[in-house]
Amino acid sequence: MTNGNFAGQVAIVTGAGLGIGFEIAKQIALQGGAVLINDVNPQLADNAAEAIVKLDGNCIALGGDAADIDFIQHMVDTAVKHFGKLTIAIANAGITLFGDFLNYPAQSLQSVMNLNLQGSFFLAQRAARQIIQQKSGGSILFMSSVTGHQAHKDLAAYGMTKAGLEMLAKSLVVELSEHQITVNTVAPGATLTERTMEDAAYQDTWARITPMGRAGTVQDVANAVLFMVSPQARQITGQNIVVDGGWSAVSTSPY
Repeated sequence: MTNGNFAGQVAIVTGAGLGIGFEIAKQIALQGGAVLINDVNPQLADNAAEAIVKLDGNCIALGGDAADIDFIQHMVDTAVKHFGKLTIAIANAGITLFGDFLNYPAQSLQSVMNLNLQGSFFLAQRAARQIIQQKSGGSILFMSSVTGHQAHKDLAAYGMTKAGLEMLAKSLVVELSEHQITVNTVAPGATLTERTMEDAAYQDTWARITPMGRAGTVQDVANAVLFMVSPQARQITGQNIVVDGGWSAVSTSPY
């Protein structure tokens, strides 16, 4: 383990079978925390947890739909049953369904809203109830996006949900601060993941239009998330950190 920043902490990370979520879960575990990894694909969740355990991290997997309210409660109950408590909830699971506004289907909109908004809302709700019951304080974090700040082609629905998550974090400050629960968001820009690298031009395109000269990595995003849910950030709540190498300051189009 690299250090004990998260010793005594127990986290749920949704959508963590690959990419940003996996890196977040891995780093929390390697810094002394216990983690429940969720992914809609049970095999991905199992593989991710096994990889972390092989690194001597304390981790279990639970495959299932992070948009389903009953399953969300099951995640919270499982984390508490296995680790004894819950102190951190990271709503990383999300879906991106591209499509032009004039022809965007209702089914796609419902899918995006169910996972990105409903799943995040109720994970925060059920985690907060548990943390309040424990009287332990804790942290909730929503994964936003630069598309919640800047218009992006064919992402009206997705960007709407991400902007909504940032407002949700601000709103929950009013209700959860008295319980010593922080609520924040992190908004990644272009990030190299297994999914984005399926586009052969992705890395070069974003390196060209990003002021820092490269697309972000999962480690870049995880570093920001870990700080926001760490003991070092206990006085930070209702805030958003953009991790995009300066892209949203200039907003050069990739198209």
